[in-house]
Amino acid sequence: MTSDANYYLLNPDSFQIRISTRQRRIMYRTFVDTFAIGPRSTILDVGVTSDRTFENSNYLESWHPHRQTIVALGIDDASFLQRTSDGVRFVRGNGLNLPFPPRSFDYVHCAAVIEHVGNVKNQCQLILECARVAQKGFFIATPNRWFPVEVHTSLPLLHWLPKPWHRSVLRHLAYEFYSREENLNLLNAKDLRRMTADLTSFQVCVLFASLWGFRSNLMLVGRRIMTSASRTLKAPLNE
Repeated sequence: MTSDANYYLLNPDSFQIRISTRQRRIMYRTFVDTFAIGPRSTILDVGVTSDRTFENSNYLESWHPHRQTIVALGIDDASFLQRTSDGVRFVRGNGLNLPFPPRSFDYVHCAAVIEHVGNVKNQCQLILECARVAQKGFFIATPNRWFPVEVHTSLPLLHWLPKPWHRSVLRHLAYEFYSREENLNLLNAKDLRRMTADLTSFQVCVLFASLWGFRSNLMLVGRRIMTSASRTLKAPLNE
């Protein structure tokens, strides 16, 4: 996983950030409603940021009313969350090797992280780690590669090119940071389904958040299959 320092290139008052905040509110409600998160549900939030520039940074710690149930994990120092989000506990660590025993938390939440951990092997490892420490379920959100505008660069359509071509174009346009796979590796719904094909202990589906008629964000939802019977996932929000 890569440090947060290079990801935040937009103005906090920009149109892109306002749209991002709207979409993250949809993702937050989907997470809470899909799993019926209650006041005693314990949550691990994987991939919190040290950045404090944007309203939607660390949205779970900002918007969730039961912050005392959250453990926030990140590779950079986000210990300020223990002061600004009453009850949150911060742990410094890497999502590819979570420092917790199996089934340590009721739910694992991970948003805007999997596209930044590098190659497919690392992305699969992140999913496996989130599933390993989840007692009841996990939620992993990421931008949809097939949305027409790439949210990190704000460039349209170029990211629909084969990935080697896309990275080459980014280098020529002076987006060197985002041209490297370890910093940005976009996914689509088919990719997520393929990555979870062998995760037989979970009922898995991909939900969507939409914007302007396009599916802008993917939400990989896994519910652990209990010995009694697996309960059906709630339907996604129609927004």
